[in-house]
Amino acid sequence: MSQITTHVLDAAVGGPARGVGVALTAAGGAEIASGVTDEAGRISDLGPDRLEEGEYRLTFATGKYFARTGRATFYPVVSIDFSVADDGQHYHVPLLLSPFAYSTYRGN
Repeated sequence: MSQITTHVLDAAVGGPARGVGVALTAAGGAEIASGVTDEAGRISDLGPDRLEEGEYRLTFATGKYFARTGRATFYPVVSIDFSVADDGQHYHVPLLLSPFAYSTYRGN
């Protein structure tokens, strides 16, 4: 199982955000992995089984998602910076999304 996973929910429609492109990058900007959310809005295999301790970023292509669903958005890209403090832990980073707002938290 990937050490990093994500889940994108579209609060405006009350369901998963399918087909959202996501990139995982290191602090220096080098891409480590990328994927697209599935029918449940999840990516369970994003990145390697282990990452070194450090700073990382998840970048969500929200503008393309909203364009595909025929809606305008204020946030064409959502970037979430986070720290891996323990290379033995799993890090789940969910995104709750709407066209004009978003929130995130550390999930499990």
